[in-house]
Amino acid sequence: MFRSSKTENLLFEFSDSEVKTIHSFFVFFPFLAVWLDKENNVLDFRLVKPFTPAANSKIPSNKLIELPQNSQNKKIFNLLVGKGKI
Repeated sequence: MFRSSKTENLLFEFSDSEVKTIHSFFVFFPFLAVWLDKENNVLDFRLVKPFTPAANSKIPSNKLIELPQNSQNKKIFNLLVGKGKI
């Protein structure tokens, strides 16, 4: 909350495997949410725009990575989202 796009990537680890819902209230930049299983396999991902009330994976997950849209993460965004779709 109240981060800039120059912030570090965030990793959240959860003890249970269930569908996780997040929001981007007070986040002023888009970020990529990537849901992972215990073995770090990508289950789902979503581009979350500022002030989105709810974003979730349809698949239960154990981990969530939030990647801010910035030059550091440009290759990852291009791979998962595609050029020109951000």
